[in-house]
Amino acid sequence: MIEINAIKCHIGGMASITIRNLDESTKQALRERAARNGRSMEEEARLLLAELEQGAGSVEVAASGRPQAGPAVAARPSPEPAISGFPAAGKRVLLIISGGIAAYKSLDLIRRLRERGVRVRAVMTAAAQQFITPLSVGALTADKVFTDLFDREDEHDVGHIRLARDCDLVVVAPATADLMAKMANGLANDLASTALLATNRPVLIAPAMNPAMWSHKATRRNAESLRRDGIHFIGPMAGEMAESGEAGEGRMAEPMQVVEKIGELLDTRPKPLKGKRAIVTSGPTHEPIDPVRYIANRSSGKQGHAIAEALADLGAEVILVSGPVSIPDPKGCEVVRVESAREMQRMVEAALPADIAVMVAAVADWRSKGEAKEKMKKEGGKGPSHLELTENPDILKGLGHHKQRPGLLIGFAAETEKIVEHARAKLERKKADWIVANDVSPDSGIGTTEGGVMGGDRNRVRILTREGVEEWPELTKQQVARRLAARICDHLAAVTATA
Repeated sequence: MIEINAIKCHIGGMASITIRNLDESTKQALRERAARNGRSMEEEARLLLAELEQGAGSVEVAASGRPQAGPAVAARPSPEPAISGFPAAGKRVLLIISGGIAAYKSLDLIRRLRERGVRVRAVMTAAAQQFITPLSVGALTADKVFTDLFDREDEHDVGHIRLARDCDLVVVAPATADLMAKMANGLANDLASTALLATNRPVLIAPAMNPAMWSHKATRRNAESLRRDGIHFIGPMAGEMAESGEAGEGRMAEPMQVVEKIGELLDTRPKPLKGKRAIVTSGPTHEPIDPVRYIANRSSGKQGHAIAEALADLGAEVILVSGPVSIPDPKGCEVVRVESAREMQRMVEAALPADIAVMVAAVADWRSKGEAKEKMKKEGGKGPSHLELTENPDILKGLGHHKQRPGLLIGFAAETEKIVEHARAKLERKKADWIVANDVSPDSGIGTTEGGVMGGDRNRVRILTREGVEEWPELTKQQVARRLAARICDHLAAVTATA
């Protein structure tokens, strides 16, 4: 139950009420209830207390933090976060929305953050309300939307200071030239600029304006001043403007780009691989036959890219050497793109020394002995042209015998039969520390994508070391990557402990 003694208040027309002593789950329940009723948290708490005093009903807060209704409360739970693992989950963001056509993006930004378990409170400038409404913003934040510096209900206990401090990060999206100028020069003539001047939290801004405004000397000067003050920037991006015929740098960053930056700024998780350097290979290689044909395999690069991102997420400096793929680059990695096995070998060796090397790429074992300078033509009636093959360099074996051999060398074995037997032979032959073996046959039964592991989103692997074989269940490739990265951390910690 919401304890009356937990709220410092006067009931029945007395002036003030504050809720600082309430726990966070109760505060959130009040925020959501107040947003549904269009009232401030303080007003909502005052009405609840009055109802309790009059015996109209009871209000309880369950362990989940959601209000459970007696006769006086018609509460509905807000949606639970649908996406787990976001580094800023559970954190609080104060979103300041300023005027501009890009204000519509703030609605999607709120939704994306809430999906990931981030609590959002919003401040809207008067200009922002000309583009989107407080009702829309409040429906998405499940909280009251703050608009007025001189609001009697919110400012009786210096609400702008409370807003500025009761968060982990302040985000201005979109940030107009006008609001940036106020920030750079310490002006505070509305709620948004006052909260920005009063905050002691980190601030991230996403500028959005016409390219001529962004390139103006005054705006550039203000932006540089804000950077010196420690303000974080995301964008602006180049592209088409809302105005017909206008294009250039000035577009607000897309909501998911802002979300990723917020996750980066609020990521306080331990980074056990900080200071470690890792090389990861990913994808197929293309071995040219002639100017238009090549030898390749079905690798999508999904597993290698996921492993690179998982290692970077734990703090490692990651160099990803990738063959030709059609998937996005993993976050936090330096990506080196190559085509052939020989290029991949050169780039891997150029990235040495390294503490960790994970050779995931499905490197073509063979290449054409001589690349034709012109497209090879069919010779009518004479059968196919003769193609002489030669063996490609063995990148994993080369690292296993290299004078700068990585401290932990991990290879992958994509097999279609005798999985463990072939992987164990590879472990010894190539002088690796671990081999990650998987069944890539089309009828492996892994996942639902035609073709099984190759090109699909799921995998089932075995980890072979000199101590034995560890079998993992079928997982997504992201889960395999995170689990392998965690195992690498444990191994390196054990090595350090016994050194």
